[in-house]
Amino acid sequence: MVSMLPLAIWRESYNFAEKYNTRARIHPLLAGLFILRLLRHTQPYIIIIVLLCALSVGAFSRPDNSDATFPCATVESSLSDSAITGIDSSLSKSAIPAPSIDDNFIAVEPESDDTLSALPMATTVSHDSIITDTIATPADSLSNDSIAATQPRSMLQRHSAMTSDSTRRPRLSRTRISAGRSDTTKIVRTKVDLDNSVDFSAKDSMVLTGRNKAYMYGDGKIVYGSIKLDANEILMDMDSTTVYAVGTPDSIGEIIGNPIFDDNGTSYEAKTMRYNFKTEKGFITDVITQQGEGYLTGGQSKKIDENTIYVQNARYTTCDDHECPHFYMQLTKAKVRPGKDAVTGPAYMVLAGLPLPLAVPFGYFPFSEKYSSGIIFPTFGDDYNRGYYLSNGGYYFAISQNMDLALTGEIYTLGSWGLRAQSSYLKRYKYSGNFNISYLKTITGDKGMPDYSKSTNFQVLWSHSQDSKANPNMSLSASVNFTTSGYTRNDLNSYYSNAFTENTKSSTVNMTYRFPNSKWSLSTTANVSQRSQDSTLAVSFPNVTITMSQLYPFKRKRAVGDEKWYEKIKISYSGQFNNSLTAKQDEFFKKSLIKDWRNGMKHSVPVSATFNVFKYINITPSINLTDRMYTTKVRREWDPIAGNEKLDTTYSFYNVWDFLGSVSFDTKVYGFFQPLPFLGNKVKMIRHVITPTISFTGSPDFASPFFGYYGSYEYNDSQGRLQKKEYSMFPNSLFGVPGRGKTGSISFSLANNLEMKVRDDNDSIGERKISLIENLTLSQSYNFAADSMRWSNLNTSVMLRLMKNFNLNLSATWDVYTYALNSSGTPVRVNKLRLSEGKGWGKLMSTGTSFSYTFNNDTFKKWFGGGDDKDKEKKNTDNNTPDTPIDDDMSPQQGGPRRTNNKKNGIQIGENGYMAWNVPWNLTFNYSVNYGYGDFDYKKLEYKGKITQNLSVSGNIRPTSNWNFGFSASYNFDRHKIAYMNCNISRDMHCFTMRASFVPVGPYKSYNFHISVKSSLLADLKYDKRSSMSNGVRW
Repeated sequence: MVSMLPLAIWRESYNFAEKYNTRARIHPLLAGLFILRLLRHTQPYIIIIVLLCALSVGAFSRPDNSDATFPCATVESSLSDSAITGIDSSLSKSAIPAPSIDDNFIAVEPESDDTLSALPMATTVSHDSIITDTIATPADSLSNDSIAATQPRSMLQRHSAMTSDSTRRPRLSRTRISAGRSDTTKIVRTKVDLDNSVDFSAKDSMVLTGRNKAYMYGDGKIVYGSIKLDANEILMDMDSTTVYAVGTPDSIGEIIGNPIFDDNGTSYEAKTMRYNFKTEKGFITDVITQQGEGYLTGGQSKKIDENTIYVQNARYTTCDDHECPHFYMQLTKAKVRPGKDAVTGPAYMVLAGLPLPLAVPFGYFPFSEKYSSGIIFPTFGDDYNRGYYLSNGGYYFAISQNMDLALTGEIYTLGSWGLRAQSSYLKRYKYSGNFNISYLKTITGDKGMPDYSKSTNFQVLWSHSQDSKANPNMSLSASVNFTTSGYTRNDLNSYYSNAFTENTKSSTVNMTYRFPNSKWSLSTTANVSQRSQDSTLAVSFPNVTITMSQLYPFKRKRAVGDEKWYEKIKISYSGQFNNSLTAKQDEFFKKSLIKDWRNGMKHSVPVSATFNVFKYINITPSINLTDRMYTTKVRREWDPIAGNEKLDTTYSFYNVWDFLGSVSFDTKVYGFFQPLPFLGNKVKMIRHVITPTISFTGSPDFASPFFGYYGSYEYNDSQGRLQKKEYSMFPNSLFGVPGRGKTGSISFSLANNLEMKVRDDNDSIGERKISLIENLTLSQSYNFAADSMRWSNLNTSVMLRLMKNFNLNLSATWDVYTYALNSSGTPVRVNKLRLSEGKGWGKLMSTGTSFSYTFNNDTFKKWFGGGDDKDKEKKNTDNNTPDTPIDDDMSPQQGGPRRTNNKKNGIQIGENGYMAWNVPWNLTFNYSVNYGYGDFDYKKLEYKGKITQNLSVSGNIRPTSNWNFGFSASYNFDRHKIAYMNCNISRDMHCFTMRASFVPVGPYKSYNFHISVKSSLLADLKYDKRSSMSNGVRW
């Protein structure tokens, strides 16, 4: 009892001082009374201990009560931007008290440097020390301050009463807190529990009340680790580790500076926000955050942790107009995992502010950009001939980072169905490609009725390319477009595409291997050609080609002296193996590989050398050896009993070889002409280059029995006369057979080039060349060894460079002989030159050309000197120096155009301040014309000419930035009417897109209307209406 008594007495004395001494000092009278009480019960030494304890308690000033509350004082600064930053503090866990009236507060007025230096609170504390620096100030030190007589307002009252007139705010007195009064102002350090330092600042002003409260006005900012908060007004309570942020109305009443919260890369904008840094929980009203391709707006949101948000009465939309979205899904309640997904309860659609009777009991919106497998939801629609359908539904397989696969299908209510497999693959710096395989089973009409039909079609598309750096010795490329003849007529997606009008389709797969450090290379090719008009299929596979580049076998490895004549001899080699078949599509797989497929091999060895004589003439002798290898040989004979021809086919390996020797002479002749006076003084000179070539060619008669390539038999015709018929023993061979008769001909060729040099001040050298005739070539030959018709047809070709990027190529063949009727009345060619008959040197036998050109906005500017847009763009780019601000406002989700300073409300403003009226358009013409022999004119004994023409036109125009009109058409010159036309209209409706396509003429008259949401996430929010064939359309 005695040992515990001193401690009890010390506690009682301390409690007594706490209870009766508000100034934390012992009053002398009370201390004496307390001593008399102790003298009755204790020993003198105990009394001494009690006195020492009491004096020690009263010797120090007591800190203020931590539970005291402080008002929200208004601070007006004479500086335009007085931000108080660098106050890094750790927060304790007490609740945020409401602001109240108290004598003890600190008003920070950043008026001058000495004021800031007088504040001991401006101390940066790292998270290592985790210490809070707080200023405790006695009440009497600010008893004369003017703000003590002013009724303070709470933070919420301040927001509601705020006006644009800043003079109505209560002002602080200019009494400064002196840093030298250490007995009245102290820093008290307390430890708290946070992981990072808190950096906060304000642009307008900042008020610190008590130890752990801060009021920030004007662009307040708080940074805590990866968490950032920006708002116009922020209240931060360091005790409870919470912040409360709101926006403020400006002079016209609009709320500015709404809170923007950024948590580890995910941004949230709201009207009000309350957040706890320690627990990572918060409450948000009218949130605006982007999740995936859409936006989550409105409602009340409760943030549970970093990865979970619960929302109520929110809206989800892909429209970036947050105030008035064109459409949205109204979510009654939802759970959102930022960056992953959202699961909603009952939701309904609102279009243009009008709720629609389109509701779902629950919804799932994936936001993840992670590469993963998943279900592909089908598309609903209806077709006139096949009924309602579900199409493009299936499953997506994320096989690896280099390859994917999508398996989809379609099914119709009237029995049709289809399957499709699509895949893309990519190996960086190696190869890339994609393929698409489709299978369609089409059923139209009712079974047992005349209009019932059933067809099967498929399509194979494959594209493959290899990086040139992957393997310099081997390359693989593929371009496959193989479809059955009825696929495009039964595929819904082909009605309004260019593939619908394609008559021929070709596919090629090629692999080439070059042997290292060698002149040899090996190439394998597979070719497939289709003609949709008559469903003809031509397949050539495999085609193997082996080549050896030119080499000089007699060239010395170490040359000494002049080059010898035999060192100029060069030799090369090429070998081909082909296997091909041409047949109807439905009969192709029924053909025999041995009897119906054509195959063969060809070897070619050219040997040549070039010598120069008299400095200007080049002489080139050459020998070409050709060997053909076939597997079939056909012998024919006449059967007098049956009265027809009998065939005897044998299968083995047969060689068919020939050779050809030639010598050619060529040179160049230059001619220069002074310009004529009427051309002006800009033309300096005209140059004419003539390249004549003369060659002699000789070969034996390979139709002689010595070679055995041709055979003959005799028969009696219907009139009893004996006839002799010669035939080739290798008919329909891939590489042909050597020609009949001896060859000893001379060939003439004349090539011309005409250029003009003109003065040009814009050119760097002051002159430039203009091509008048790029190439004009005439060639003909005369065969000395022939017994008749020694002259060959005259061949001509011309190439004109009409524009910078447009060349006109035209070739023609001229017939130099006349025609007559034989005994049976059939027109035949006779050995009489047209020149000798007074009909000119030749008659045009065949010619043709094709060209295409595109007109657009810049076409006429280039023609008539209006300038080039590229130069203007370059000039504008040069003017955009670092001192020139450029607004980079661009919607990342809607893909809108980049808006610069000269664009207002979506309207492009020109340099003169007026609207820049620019309508992009283009018009493309594709025209081909061919001339040839047609019907025979028996009166004039001449063939009539026949012209075949093809014309296709396509165009596009954008009258506004949102409207687009396009069309494509082809014209049939034989029937003198449009063969096919496709028109399309599209409208960009901000977050929606609308398309309308129709075929107004032709056998496939139809239409299609489509409107849908742009975002791929809500691709099923759409409407389709289409008709399939002309019987479903009434114009």
